[in-house]
Formats: sequence, C-alpha cells, structure tokens
Amino acid sequence: MTEKALMALAAALAVSIPAVATAYAQARIGSSGAETIAEKPETAGTIIILEALPETMVILGFVVAIMVIMKMA
Repeated sequence: MTEKALMALAAALAVSIPAVATAYAQARIGSSGAETIAEKPETAGTIIILEALPETMVILGFVVAIMVIMKMA
C-alpha cells in the first residue's frame, strides 16, 4: 500500500473506532438513564451530561483524522 492509502485508512479508523465505542456506551447509558430518571426525575441533568460525555471521543477522533489528512495533503 502506498503511504497516502495508509494515512487515509488511519484517518478513517481514527473516526470509526471511537464512533462504534461511543454508540455502545450511549446505548448503555441511555437505557440506564431512562430507568434512573423514571425513579428520580431530579437526576435528569446529570444523565444528560453523562449521555453527552462519550461524544468527546468521536470529536477527538475527528480532530486526529483532520490532522492526519492535513499531513497527507
């Protein structure tokens, strides 16, 4: 494989792997959060923050992918 192809693969993996992990985490947090909010409605703010927290992995993966792509150009 050429160097550009490997860098493109690295950029794709930098976004896709954290995206899959985030989807799994959000599914688990979402179902548990819905149960918790049903029992204690005052925890809604905390659950929303916990639901948004895994998204930072995808954002960081996107930043890494952009850095790799900029290096490639």
